[in-house]
Amino acid sequence: MKKQINIIGSGFSSLAAACYLAKAGNNVTIYEKNATIGGRARQLKRDGFTFDIGPTWYWMPDVFERFFSDFGKKPSDYYELIKLSPAYQVYFGVDEFVTIADNLPEIIETFESIEKGSGFKLANFMAEAQSNYDIAIKDLVYRPGVSPLELITLETAKKVNKFFGNISKDIRRKFNNQKLIQILEFPVLFLGAKPSDTPSFYSFMNFADFGLGTWHPKNGMYSVILAMEKIAKELGVKIHTDSNIEKIVVESSSAKAIIINGQTINSDIILSGADYQHSESLLDEKYRAYSESYWKKRTFAPSSLLFYIGFDKKIENVEHHTLFFDVDFDLHARDIYDTPKWPNEPLFYASFPSKTDADAAPSGKEAGIFLIPLAPGLDDTPELRETYFEKIITRFEKLTQQTVKDKILFKESFCVNDFIKDYNSYKGNAYGLANTLLQTAFLRPKLKSKKVKNLFFTGQLTVPGPGVPPALISGKLVAELIQKNH
Repeated sequence: MKKQINIIGSGFSSLAAACYLAKAGNNVTIYEKNATIGGRARQLKRDGFTFDIGPTWYWMPDVFERFFSDFGKKPSDYYELIKLSPAYQVYFGVDEFVTIADNLPEIIETFESIEKGSGFKLANFMAEAQSNYDIAIKDLVYRPGVSPLELITLETAKKVNKFFGNISKDIRRKFNNQKLIQILEFPVLFLGAKPSDTPSFYSFMNFADFGLGTWHPKNGMYSVILAMEKIAKELGVKIHTDSNIEKIVVESSSAKAIIINGQTINSDIILSGADYQHSESLLDEKYRAYSESYWKKRTFAPSSLLFYIGFDKKIENVEHHTLFFDVDFDLHARDIYDTPKWPNEPLFYASFPSKTDADAAPSGKEAGIFLIPLAPGLDDTPELRETYFEKIITRFEKLTQQTVKDKILFKESFCVNDFIKDYNSYKGNAYGLANTLLQTAFLRPKLKSKKVKNLFFTGQLTVPGPGVPPALISGKLVAELIQKNH
């Protein structure tokens, strides 16, 4: 029987779920509070420059392929996918950097040139990482987090120790060079926790990095959003923007309607892809499954300070993705997770999409995105943003040996307050709930409300976790759960 399913939010998870639910024959409507769809993956256009506001890394292409194939399509039906070569670059000092190639054999050679014997060790490490990837991404993450039994398979039983060790120790047992250690620890930062708090099993992120490569969809990550929107609309999904949800109406412990701009819209099923904590705040308190104290005790992935900059010149000595690890990695991590505060000397990341994609900037100019990971919940003021911009742009000029400050045509910023305002993000987190051992699979907030019938959730605060590929998977999982329950 057809159900009227109303979805809150239009990010990757919501769009994915909408596609699956519409394909199953339901009437699906998406309500987005902002003026454009995409959630955290919206786009900024200014003066001929184009920036992805949120995600900029396209990893795990197989997950995207699996999504599109579920609808008889391929990514190439909607956007051109470019494999970045090199994948990225990591600066450790002035004119001191490591370039990561687009294939594993060359990366092994790079490691060997830095630390004798590390090439062989990397090959073995990557074989294990690929094995973990095959178990995790091709199977485990497509389970809905309903029961701990989902994690028990013949394959996981053989790797039980990998759930109780951690990435940091594993890497340090095999490699001595600090640069190589930091490069290998980098991928798990996408999971939102310190490497020392991330189970060894998550080395599958290293295979996603070195094994599958780094890609760029032409015209940016927003191309994926537009592709999903097209599929959704072809399946009959209706999308309304500028539609802020004020309340989820519950009667007799069953979700019945949403209130948008004062208007009550009846629903058979309500699915929220908005921030989980905010979604529950739309319920009367007695219907909330997770208390404020619960959220306060969770380990959240970082927030970020981002700058979107139009340069009146081509930027030299950088790649499309460039990381700046010239300061203490562990100290910055402590400032995010242990004693939250603005870091004295932050690591940062820069993306220059116009290095690959000519349409991202006018001819002879460069589009630059700079990101500093931060603890969620920090004070956020214009003065702090400007202070930290000066810190990183000064270091950027020194490390890459060029002058760029006088070539800035404009810059816009996005930080904690914006994550809260635009996405109702808890404490302004950027990536959701971190994937630590105690926040994995069935230990994460549930896809199905524990207190309200016909109310479901999807996105980076539930299963499987942070990141774009997991968001696509989360949408599929919740759609399957809804179909199973109805």
